[in-house]
Amino acid sequence: MTERIAIYAGSFDPLTNGHLDVLKASLAVADVIHAAIGIHPGKKPLFSFEERVDLIQATARAELGKNADRIKVVSFDGLLVDAAHKVGASIMIRGLRDGTDLDYEMQMAGMNETMAPDLQTVFLPASPSVRTITATLVRQIASMGGDIRPFVPTVVAGALKKKFET
Repeated sequence: MTERIAIYAGSFDPLTNGHLDVLKASLAVADVIHAAIGIHPGKKPLFSFEERVDLIQATARAELGKNADRIKVVSFDGLLVDAAHKVGASIMIRGLRDGTDLDYEMQMAGMNETMAPDLQTVFLPASPSVRTITATLVRQIASMGGDIRPFVPTVVAGALKKKFET
């Protein structure tokens, strides 16, 4: 049987419990999931690429047990369809929080299908307990000294605390 390879893209700045929820769900869809960190030269992320890789890998080890080995981390700076082809993926995982996400993601899926008909977009709804979480809000709360532990994995909470210590 052919190995099912998926790609799940995001900034992961930082990895949130919402991202983790979608990663866990994607394990039922694919044998290997490439968490693809988007690199945009014009944007200054809170965490470096290397820090985000470390946080994703540490979280996978802590939260996914033996399935952690099924999560690979890569970077991309162009079209997601090109990154998917580069890693041999046939599935693109897209997490959905709400109807607004669905509207946007449906447009994106249609465009991606035109550019790469060999790739299948799979939408995975976030669990109700994590639907409101965004990395942007997590960064804002952390920068103001708020408690972000309900929104991010333990290892990420520690890293955020260190980033904002004065």
